[in-house]
Amino acid sequence: MNADNLTICLRCGSDACYTTEVNDKITNYSCFGCGFQSNSLMKQGEEFLSEQLESLPELYKDLLFEDENGQGWLPQTINLPEQGMIFANGGNSEDWKWAAVRAVEVKDEEKTKYPIPDKKDEFYKHRMDMTTMEMFEERDFIDALSYIGVLPE
Repeated sequence: MNADNLTICLRCGSDACYTTEVNDKITNYSCFGCGFQSNSLMKQGEEFLSEQLESLPELYKDLLFEDENGQGWLPQTINLPEQGMIFANGGNSEDWKWAAVRAVEVKDEEKTKYPIPDKKDEFYKHRMDMTTMEMFEERDFIDALSYIGVLPE
């Protein structure tokens, strides 16, 4: 990460919020402190936020946080087919944690169970192994990233 792209997270106050300017109107925010993300289009009344909320699970909607600028922050979902995935998991906004699951290689004898949609005779080489699921507290998002191999442990 380039230090010039790190800012203070307006959700949790961490100094590990990575910002990416897409263009002069859109900036993306991804906090490695709390694991939440936002962008400059995620404000109440904006079509972009409404569209996001339509497709999200109830837990993510419950966890929506509005910062001092009226910008919404939602939990990130990380899905790296060869490494693993991280997602918010729990019953409600008072009882949740980060779930991290490692990817494993698909054995040759199992490959037909994992077809790639719309690709004839092609199969995934990795799958998520739910038996490897580990739970991490909200402020331990970076540990979840390490668990699936994105960052060194």
